[in-house]
Amino acid sequence: MLDHFKMSHKSNELKALSNRQLEIAARTCCIVPIYNEVTVIEDCIADLRTIFSNILVVDDGSTDDSASVAKESGAQVIRHTLNVGQGLAISTGFKWVQGQNKFTNIVTFDGDGQHMAHDALRLVEELENSSLDIVFGSRFLGYEKSNTPAMKRIILKIVTKITNILTGVKLSDAHNGLRALTVEASKAVDLTQAGMAHASQIISLTRQANLKYHEIPVSVLYTSYSKKKGQSILNSINIVADLVWSET
Repeated sequence: MLDHFKMSHKSNELKALSNRQLEIAARTCCIVPIYNEVTVIEDCIADLRTIFSNILVVDDGSTDDSASVAKESGAQVIRHTLNVGQGLAISTGFKWVQGQNKFTNIVTFDGDGQHMAHDALRLVEELENSSLDIVFGSRFLGYEKSNTPAMKRIILKIVTKITNILTGVKLSDAHNGLRALTVEASKAVDLTQAGMAHASQIISLTRQANLKYHEIPVSVLYTSYSKKKGQSILNSINIVADLVWSET
C-alpha cells in the first residue's frame, strides 16, 4: 500500500459506523472516473470499501491495467473504448446509476488518491440531513489537511472567482471532484463538457435547475503522484475558456 494512503487513512480505519451511516452508505453509489490510475486505484477502492459497498469505476479509455485492477478490487467497472474526458465519464456513471433504480445518492470521487472515504460519507450525511440536492466539497473551508501547493491555490481561486461570476453560484472551491448529489438531481445535471470544465458546468446547471446546495470542508491530499496527474496552468486557462464559451 502506498505510504500516503497509510498515513492519511490510518486514523479512520477502525472507526465503527452507526446504523444510520450504514443505511446512508447502502443507498449511495460512488462514481470513480479514472484514466491510467493503475498505481493507486486499488488503494482508492480499498478506502471507499471501508464505508461504501456500491462503487462504480468508469475507465475512460485507460491504456494500462486500471480497469482490471479496479474490478479485482471489488468495483463495478464500465469501460470507454476511447479517452473522451472526465466529464463524459461522470455522465456515463450518472446514466448507469439512474438506470439501476436502487440508489438514492451519488458521490463523485477522484481516482488519484486525493479524496478520502470518510469525507464522502460526511457529504452524503449533509445531503440527507439537510434535505439538499447537491453538496460540494471544499479544500478552502478550514481543513488544515489540504496541503494545496501555492501556485495551485492561486489558480483555483481565480477559476473559482470566474466561475462564481459566470454561474451566480457562490462557492469557495469550484473544481473539487468530491461532491454528493441525489440521483434525482443528477438527472438535471446533463453534462456536455467532456473535459475538466465539467466541474464548472455542474455548478452552472445547479443554478439553472434551482437545485438546493451547500458546501462543506473536505481534505484534498497532494502527493508526488497526484501533482504529476494534476491540471497544468494551460489546462486551467482552457477550463475558463470552455466555461465562458458555454455561458455565452
